[in-house]
Amino acid sequence: MNNAFSLAHLTVLGCSPPEMTYIAARAGYDYVSFRLIPLWTPGEPAYLPEDKFLMKKTKAALADTGVKLLDLELARILPDKDPRDYLPAMEMAAELGARHVISSAWTSDRADRDFIVERFGQICDQAKAFGLTVELEFPSFSRLINLAEAADIVRAANRPNAGILIDMLYMHFSRVSLAELAALPSQWFHIAHLCDANADVPATRDAMVHVARDARLYVGEGSIDIAAILDHMPPVPYSIELPHKARVQEIGYEDHARRCLETAKRYLAEHSTRPAVKASA
Repeated sequence: MNNAFSLAHLTVLGCSPPEMTYIAARAGYDYVSFRLIPLWTPGEPAYLPEDKFLMKKTKAALADTGVKLLDLELARILPDKDPRDYLPAMEMAAELGARHVISSAWTSDRADRDFIVERFGQICDQAKAFGLTVELEFPSFSRLINLAEAADIVRAANRPNAGILIDMLYMHFSRVSLAELAALPSQWFHIAHLCDANADVPATRDAMVHVARDARLYVGEGSIDIAAILDHMPPVPYSIELPHKARVQEIGYEDHARRCLETAKRYLAEHSTRPAVKASA
């Protein structure tokens, strides 16, 4: 087993891109996944592509460590957000070597499907100019709450660089079946987000958000059948998105990132039957 792993920014969100790159290198990751499009959530740090000094340090960290940038987040689909605002981040991510952009929809009107399709297509077209795919995510508390809804948007947008991001947590929260996953085109899948969770699905939106942002479990620690999900996907790099506020406070970002990787590797060595995907040169 020699899979390629990325350290997702949400796992160590208090670390700047250069800081998390050095952490990823010391912990043994192949890739990093940067949040260069901030959500502007109160208390959340913002790392902007327009910060030339920060980007210079980030580029130096990637060169020093040999760690590569896998993806960029988060190009959200919002009623009052122009996707052209994401162009600086896409350009910088491509300059840093990224392959993918993560997107998700946060509109509130259930009749806005055509708007989401249009905006997702626009994001794909912009990303294509930089050689990037766009991975549509379906957080269970967002506008697109399951795999079927995300697949509908990707199919309708009909862009060659469109894909779907499979996150273990949202597969579990939305109770997506393995048959649903297996029925979709394999070329739609380019990344998987790894984490684990308890068997019980939170009953409220706020409880789901809490788990997603502050209390995900190490791979193999919970009840998600991660191996079965991955066995129904083509081999892809695994980005470990595993924020856990209490553990970070107890052991720090670096030890948490290291444990994330160690537990994921141990679990996959014991359970996965799929061929590995290695980090590219």
